[in-house]
Amino acid sequence: MEIIPAIDIRAGQCVRLYQGDYAAETVYSYNPVSKAHEWVSQGATRLHVVDLDGAACGKIVNLDIIREIAQGLLVPVQVGGGVRSIEDIESLFKAGVDRVILGTSAVENHELVKEACHRFNDSIIVGIDARDGKVAIRGWQQCTGVTAVSLARDMIRLGVRRFIYTDISRDGTLTEPNFCAVYELLDSIRTPVIASGGVSRPIHLKVLKQLGAEGAIVGKALYTGDINLKQVLDNIG
Repeated sequence: MEIIPAIDIRAGQCVRLYQGDYAAETVYSYNPVSKAHEWVSQGATRLHVVDLDGAACGKIVNLDIIREIAQGLLVPVQVGGGVRSIEDIESLFKAGVDRVILGTSAVENHELVKEACHRFNDSIIVGIDARDGKVAIRGWQQCTGVTAVSLARDMIRLGVRRFIYTDISRDGTLTEPNFCAVYELLDSIRTPVIASGGVSRPIHLKVLKQLGAEGAIVGKALYTGDINLKQVLDNIG
């Protein structure tokens, strides 16, 4: 299972939010590029980067920082946040990004998802961000009535081959992942899923691996030191 450090960018800084709340922000580094190099130096084989400003306003905001991360490292980088058009996707690939994550667009623009999957195949991921089992969009600020499983099934019909599942209520809390929801999604779609939200101890990574998750995104626990990246990569990844 791939263990993927998260780098969330807001106002040019590396931050973590609590349950997706933009008012509950902790700044962990004023230099996201330096933090990206730190995780790679500890053995990370992939990075997960989110443009939080872009997710909230609907357009990519931190492209220069994303480009510096993607082009300055020898590991692949997946990026989401504010991707709303084919042009946005192309701009990220030109910046050196390996995979592009569609979130809000997956709910609001099925034609974009279909075209993106046709043109870019496995380089497109759909991010399913859920609160109480229902998908949230626009930087997690707007809830929908769509369930995670039903959205995933719709996306598979459009050609999506990989998902990131985030339980918003667990994200940034240092509690534990929503194992039941992860299992339900994996069992329902039989398609690769990267789990995110709530990972705070090495045992959580072991459970996700046993459930069959393709990967796990770890954020706050790395920044607080609750999880040592090199150790979990050696023992679990």
